[in-house]
Amino acid sequence: MSNIFEGHEDSVRSVAFSPDGTMIASGSYDKTIKLWNLEGRILQTFEGHKSIVNSVAFSPDGTKIASGSSDDKIKLWNLEGQELKTFEGHKDWVKSVAFSPDGTMIASGSYDKTIKLWNLEGLLLQTFEGHEDWVNSVAFSPDGTMIASGSWDKTIKLWNLEGHLLQTFEGHEDWVKSVAFSPDGSMIASGGCDDTIKLWNLEGRLLQTFEGHKDWVNSVAFSPDGSIIASGSYDKTVKLWNLEGRELKTVEGHQGCVNSVAFSPDGSMIASGSYDKTVKL
Repeated sequence: MSNIFEGHEDSVRSVAFSPDGTMIASGSYDKTIKLWNLEGRILQTFEGHKSIVNSVAFSPDGTKIASGSSDDKIKLWNLEGQELKTFEGHKDWVKSVAFSPDGTMIASGSYDKTIKLWNLEGLLLQTFEGHEDWVNSVAFSPDGTMIASGSWDKTIKLWNLEGHLLQTFEGHEDWVKSVAFSPDGSMIASGGCDDTIKLWNLEGRLLQTFEGHKDWVNSVAFSPDGSIIASGSYDKTVKLWNLEGRELKTVEGHQGCVNSVAFSPDGSMIASGSYDKTVKL
């Protein structure tokens, strides 16, 4: 099994595992999404975006992929690479997309400072306003009742699905690049341009700060059992941490900054996407 997936012609911006763990989707600066098996073979290339693909996400049932792009659009695809729908409404780059746990909605975060909630027909259900700068990352709570967002305004915000602001988390000293809910829904991890990862409870209380990266933290992900956090950084490394903030492992190998990390559903593997144009497993 090759652990280096090569085929993109530019930086890899986002990676996601399929729910059954047999495939990886990647979004790239080359404007395409690629679908890979775990041997690193390209199964499909999805073309249609007119700019950088910043974010990819599998639907919970594994039959669809959502993508967000610097062309200000979200697209919904089947696994054959057919475009099912284009969602229009954002006025600037779409930086992050996430499916609701029940698979009926997509949340998107944009440089237009808003989060939008859509059904799969592309109908806009809600616009969340409150961030004072670009929204870099969005994540649904595991129970599907809340959305977390991370922004260049240095805050994380927690919202209900009606777009009401429940909580603002302050503590990062620079832009927030990534947010992720713990599998049990009790905590949020965030990665920032202050080179730290922070762990919070849902009341916005800071539980832990993880220090060790030497540059921006671009991506954070919880292991499926919730015991480990993976982080990808501009310092070209992936790090694994326990919830006490202790560094368990540093994974080196990328020749460029690591933009995205994702755990396999069984927690045995991590995929990472990098400026070096590769996905590594």
